[in-house]
Amino acid sequence: MEDQFDNCEYIHIHEEEVEKVIKHIPSEDKLYNLSDLFKVFGDKTRIKILYALSVTEMCVCDLAQLTQMTQSAISHQLKTLKASKLVKYRKDGKSIFYSLADDHVKTILEQGKNHIEE
Repeated sequence: MEDQFDNCEYIHIHEEEVEKVIKHIPSEDKLYNLSDLFKVFGDKTRIKILYALSVTEMCVCDLAQLTQMTQSAISHQLKTLKASKLVKYRKDGKSIFYSLADDHVKTILEQGKNHIEE
């Protein structure tokens, strides 16, 4: 038996609705970039790092201790987060401290958490 929601009973395109939606959908390039951004959030370790950095800036050693991972593994994750413009860093002597790139990152985390807790 065919699912009643798979097909319209008759073909009638609601052109005004379609046009309204088209005006709000980002360009293909922006959709691609947004998709890549959300892929970065698809890793539990990266989420944990982002949560940690939402509290305070941290160095690789601190993040490795927190996650019980090697410094090399954390550096690899930070490289991905930096490439996606989710974290930034500052140098203090020989130390490098990481923090969230901006408040948008914290908002994304909070909104995602609120969504799963509903």
